[in-house]
Amino acid sequence: MEAINTHKGLVYPLNRTNIDTDQIIPKQFLKRIERTGFGQFLFYHWRFDDDGNKRSDFSLNNAEYQGASILLAGENFGCGSSREHAPWALADYGFRVIIAPSFADIFYNNSLKNGIIPIKIAESELDEWMKAAEDSQLVLDVNLENQSITDGNGKEIHFDIPEYHKEKLLNGWDDIDLTLHQEAKISAYEAAR
Repeated sequence: MEAINTHKGLVYPLNRTNIDTDQIIPKQFLKRIERTGFGQFLFYHWRFDDDGNKRSDFSLNNAEYQGASILLAGENFGCGSSREHAPWALADYGFRVIIAPSFADIFYNNSLKNGIIPIKIAESELDEWMKAAEDSQLVLDVNLENQSITDGNGKEIHFDIPEYHKEKLLNGWDDIDLTLHQEAKISAYEAAR
């Protein structure tokens, strides 16, 4: 997993609530065994018509949001099934940060385990940035170390993140890396058996 301390990126506003994992990555695309290649299917039924053509009525297809790496969404983002493919698809598409008033618990933890920073902020704070990103391009600067988000217009919001997950993200450690930090103890245990 790639370490992340700060991230400055273009915002994509997805002004919808209760976005479930089947909307994030539909079930028919879950046939791969690797973690990559899912980004092309992100929000598939919203981005493409029945013939596979890009839909003009879904704003993520618009040129002004190409390269967006910060996603703003409504409450209860990532609800539904517990598939880890949802954060894989978001990360593969290029999203590094997701900001919403609330997340489904399993999705929240899966995101943290896959190098995405899910940030919970008050709905009133989110609404201001959502409107700004819908009206024109908005760039946010996320500082994980300081646990802050700034918008370049003087607005700064602080957010909470569990210290355990913060340390993993800052260092680029996944669960296997944490296990390998205990290699000496594991070897000693195995030698004693």
